[in-house]
Amino acid sequence: MVQEFLGQLTLQLGGGEPTYPTVVPEPNFDPDKDAARIETAIKTKGVNEQTIIDVLTKRTYNQRREIAFAFERRAKKDMISALKGALSGSLETVILGLMKSTAQYDASEIKASIKGLGTDEESLIEIVCSRSNAEFMEIKKVYKELFKKDLEKDVSGDTSGDLAKLLLALVEARRAEPSSVVDYQKIDEDARALYEAGVKRKGTDVKCWISIMSERSVPHLQKVFERYKSYSPYDMQESIRKEVKGDLEKSFLTLGGCASLLTLRGCVLTRIMVSRCEVDLKKIRQEFKAHHGKSLYQTIAEHTKGDYQRALLSLCGGDD
Repeated sequence: MVQEFLGQLTLQLGGGEPTYPTVVPEPNFDPDKDAARIETAIKTKGVNEQTIIDVLTKRTYNQRREIAFAFERRAKKDMISALKGALSGSLETVILGLMKSTAQYDASEIKASIKGLGTDEESLIEIVCSRSNAEFMEIKKVYKELFKKDLEKDVSGDTSGDLAKLLLALVEARRAEPSSVVDYQKIDEDARALYEAGVKRKGTDVKCWISIMSERSVPHLQKVFERYKSYSPYDMQESIRKEVKGDLEKSFLTLGGCASLLTLRGCVLTRIMVSRCEVDLKKIRQEFKAHHGKSLYQTIAEHTKGDYQRALLSLCGGDD
């Protein structure tokens, strides 16, 4: 189990930026051969987990789907059900997560975080505050298909107050897309507005903060936070911690890409590795190293074990 002290991780939004995947298409891909390997691994007495890890963590989602179709043709049964029956624990969670598209996985994780009594706000914040507009358009579509409900309705029905306003603004994908043109005047205006709505006054104008944090692109926000230092005696991270508390604090820190908030509990670690391996896990690795002075690969190696460790290290795609 990943311990609380494993550290914290910043997630950046994708926007229209290039992706930084650790899992890329296998060039000599043969779905029939892979399906045969998986079938043999499942049939083996005691199950050959290593083969399952070797194949499925080194193929993209589209390739995994092809393997599943080939498996069904060969074995006359559903590969996901077969994997469910063969695996257990954390490894099962990782492998079954990989059998979903990124949007399906995110939609399922959001649903899980708001289902039943009480909301897992930390999971909800981590996903909602670190996805781009394009990702949200896809997540909303898939969420509707899977659960026959609108994501916006579920998020607003399950959260309240300022947190609900912020998350809803993000889910509605109102954020500006990253631009190659740097608007220095707008950066300065936003930096001053954040200062005047927070540290400069008694009490915080949270509405102003929500509007800037949820409507600006990530590259723009990062420049705003840099500029903010020329107005405030505190940097943005310190200001967020002084002005707001609890879930709103976590949300703003995640959005700001500050040396951020998330303790890598087992479930969070699994989600980051599975949901970002085809998107920006290389970038996350770089940030992790910059913030902690230790690579994500080494940290996983120290705090996990067995097949779960091998699967995560394979998704991690190398040491920094």
